[in-house]
Amino acid sequence: MASPVLFNNTVLRDGHQSMAATRMSTSQMRDAAPLLDGMGFAGLETWGGATIDASLRYLHENPFDRLRTLKKLAPLTPQLMLLRGQNIVQYASFPDDVVETFVRLTCLNGQDILRIFDALNDLRNLETAIKATKKYGKHARGELCYTISPVHTVENFVKMGVELEKMGCDSIGIKDMSGILQPQIAQRMVKELKRMTRLPITLHTHDTAGLGASTYLAAIDAGVDCVEVSIAPFANGTSQPDTRRMLALLEGHPRCPKFDTAKLAKLREHFEGVYKELSKFTSPANERVDSDILIYQVPGGMLSNFRTQLHEQGMSDKFNEVVREIPVVREALGWIPLVTPTSQIVGTQAMMNIKFGRWKNICQPAQEIALGNYGRTPGPIDPGLLAQIEKTSGKKRITERPADLLEPAFEKYRSQCVEKGLPDDDETVVLFAMFPQQVEDLLKPTQLPPTPAPPTALERRGSVSHLVLTVNGQRHEVSVESLDH
Repeated sequence: MASPVLFNNTVLRDGHQSMAATRMSTSQMRDAAPLLDGMGFAGLETWGGATIDASLRYLHENPFDRLRTLKKLAPLTPQLMLLRGQNIVQYASFPDDVVETFVRLTCLNGQDILRIFDALNDLRNLETAIKATKKYGKHARGELCYTISPVHTVENFVKMGVELEKMGCDSIGIKDMSGILQPQIAQRMVKELKRMTRLPITLHTHDTAGLGASTYLAAIDAGVDCVEVSIAPFANGTSQPDTRRMLALLEGHPRCPKFDTAKLAKLREHFEGVYKELSKFTSPANERVDSDILIYQVPGGMLSNFRTQLHEQGMSDKFNEVVREIPVVREALGWIPLVTPTSQIVGTQAMMNIKFGRWKNICQPAQEIALGNYGRTPGPIDPGLLAQIEKTSGKKRITERPADLLEPAFEKYRSQCVEKGLPDDDETVVLFAMFPQQVEDLLKPTQLPPTPAPPTALERRGSVSHLVLTVNGQRHEVSVESLDH
């Protein structure tokens, strides 16, 4: 008898990254986490991706505090994070010692399953993270970043899956970040991966183009072990299909799992409130089906943030022009998949092409991709573009694993923390390595004014004291009024 398909839930990470620019705070997750923990999900995605950046940059939270908090609130269900291989959760490559330290701290603080991917599908960039995850006794899930191009075929993806098994991965994830995986292709890929490897297969998609739920159904029929779902309103559209929606589609299916629909309704009620609180960062455009994504292949998480960024640049009216330029940039840079950080890099370059003229200004990260500093691209770089970049930069394209050219740097970052008056514990240092200014803003001691002379009795009556307190890494200004009763 067929075993029920497993559901992972993404609402605490990809759900709000894809629908609300990653702005959900830990306090907005607190009431939901225990409910999610008791539902029977195979895993809860709670960390990684853009959440660590957003926690520091916009929410003024220590992301390790979030990880510890959610582990306490939801201790029963394995928790997942999304890790960008050698990029960790940033855009640039980091030395191996920084990557290993980050993985060690992540594992020690309760993360159970690390979804490890590389934006170029260059498996050399996964080696260090996979080894470190296994070293600290956690589950390494190697991800295949799915995309469509002349150089991406089912056969090549299956070969990658075989290599991930050889590298020591505990399972394989098919990461369809743009929601462009068609049902028949998903079915074929799952069957071939099952035939060629002995590893469990998880499928992750978005419903941006309206294919997500049907693709899941096809994969479930093909024997996929797990699919990833979210909770409305942080579901569907640019996010993952909603849990209740998938249950309805699977009703009567031999692999339909069982969930408490009353608890799911309570979770939806909670998240509807959060969605309203985050209305500044949501958009009706992220809620609807957009079949043009099959052409542009833009990830759901990028769309949510990209609209905000174009608005900040005064280019909201140029959205359609910019996304039409994305495939042009992508092909010129070697048919790279669009997933963080490449999606943001290609998006930025597309925006610059529209604003200044095609290839008139080339952003530094796009130059680094062309020069091989992110790894081996799936296809060739446009010869004319490469020549232009090599001439203006004075550099030649490299073929080595980028991290092989990087010296160990963790102790250098520790020294920089000390120089800036920051804590020099490993957690602070590894965050500082990736987000120096944001960590400094969060943790640098507040300079308070000199203590005034004690007030007279008359001054004490009805006086107000202004205090600055730091609680759980968050800065609070407090006014305390003294009343004479």
